[in-house]
This record gives sequence, structure tokens and C-alpha cells, in this order.
Amino acid sequence: MEYLSHSEEETEAIGERLAAALSPGAVVAYRGGLGMGKTAFTRGLARGLGCRGRVTSPTFTIVNEYEGRVPLFHFDMYRLPDADALFDIGWEDYLDRGGVCAAEWSELVADALPEDTVYVTIARHPDHEDWRTITIEGVELS
Repeated sequence: MEYLSHSEEETEAIGERLAAALSPGAVVAYRGGLGMGKTAFTRGLARGLGCRGRVTSPTFTIVNEYEGRVPLFHFDMYRLPDADALFDIGWEDYLDRGGVCAAEWSELVADALPEDTVYVTIARHPDHEDWRTITIEGVELS
């Protein structure tokens, strides 16, 4: 399904809607370049999962954990050389913890993603630099 976001707030709201459609143990794989709104989307996802606290990009930490009704594990795969490195930091443990794993730069570790991964592609709208086209595959939003 494709959504049009006119603002950061709308991007967050779409992330919050996605949270309502996810089950514990879900994996959300982001696709999209720098500055597309992946962290804004994750703020909404976290809010929808009942997580509190400031959501930031895990660029230097690889993973940020947010406690809530359903925990959120927010990964940034950009600095990982391959899927093997992801397993070295405990990927399987995160998958087994009953939270939602959200992965930025998921293309770099595609081999490690489960079959039922939900894909979120965020791209700049061709007619307006501040708008985003958000495509969600693998789950239906209500």
C-alpha cells in the first residue's frame, strides 16, 4: 500500500498506524536514503507500540532499545559489513525477545531478514521536496 506524507507529523502518524498492525516478533525493514524520514517514521512506530522516551537514530550504537507495551529494537545496519556481523551482535536474540525489530539500511543485511518481514520504503515525492511517498509491503493497515 502506498501513502503520501506531507510532513514529518504525517510520517509519524503512518508509523503509528503500522504499529497497530504488527505482532510481537515482527521485523520492519526500511528502505530509503539519508534524510527520507526513517527516524520520524520510527518515532510514530514507537508511540504506537507504547514506547516512551526520545527516539533517535542508532547510527553510532547500531541498536537503540525502547521499552513499552511491545518493546522496539531500532537498528541501523549502515555500519555493518554484512549479515554475519548482524548475527555477531545478537540478531537472533533480538528476534526472540518478543519485540518489534525496525531496521534502517536493511538492504545491507537482506540475507538475515525473515520471510515475513514488513518492508517500508520511504522516498521523496517527485513533485515536492518535503513530501514523502511511503510504501508498506507485507501487512495491511486498518
